[in-house]
Amino acid sequence: MTISVEITDGIAEVVMNNPPVNALSVAGWFDLAAKITAAGKNPDVVCVVLRAEGKGFNAGVDIKEMQNTEGFTALLGANKGCWEAFKAVYECEVPVISVVNDFCVGGGIGLVGNSDIIIASTGAKFGLPEVDRGALGAATHLARLVPPLKARAMVLTCENATAEELQAWGSVYAVVPRDQTRAKAMEVAATFKKKIKAVVRAAKECLNNIDPVDVNRSYRFEQGFTFQLNLAGAADEARDAFVEKRDVDTKAGS
Repeated sequence: MTISVEITDGIAEVVMNNPPVNALSVAGWFDLAAKITAAGKNPDVVCVVLRAEGKGFNAGVDIKEMQNTEGFTALLGANKGCWEAFKAVYECEVPVISVVNDFCVGGGIGLVGNSDIIIASTGAKFGLPEVDRGALGAATHLARLVPPLKARAMVLTCENATAEELQAWGSVYAVVPRDQTRAKAMEVAATFKKKIKAVVRAAKECLNNIDPVDVNRSYRFEQGFTFQLNLAGAADEARDAFVEKRDVDTKAGS
């Protein structure tokens, strides 16, 4: 797994590359958080472009790592790592443009929901399969992307929404063919090179402070339910079923 950073002419590209679907390990989430934060603090950087190589933008946490780790170490690590990464995107001192190819699910929703601008490939899917994985989380960020009742339906049914739907709702800035997403993101990022750095950074801080929902606190609240489901045994059963590719025991945790 690699998370690389390349800064060119004031634009920092943070790239996730973890085949096959860019799910991140515990260490990966913390690494991503650190690199986004560092890029934002760099006085020469005017914008961060967050994207991924290979298939998909981000598929959330590495469930196999979690199920292969004894006790709650991996669960607690993933919870804290995701919180740190989402927070890093939200509090990045410069605008963050997320580039979504193919799909963005689970933890990926936390990243894009906290970013400032989203570029997506044609037909890209956005979703939260958390209920099917015995967890709760990132509904806070999904609520920033879709209308309230659509968010409820997506969380409860685990159904996806398309990039085109999100663009119609105003949350996706542009939908372009897959081979054009990076170029489009770099085009938008380049606009910040023509603006006064101090003003853009102040605007980002201002926007965060007038948000009606404290996203960091709200997401942390969601995570408490995930741990509750783990203690009850429901979450472990859901993850085991996913890893073992079998039907879930619907009575788990009852």
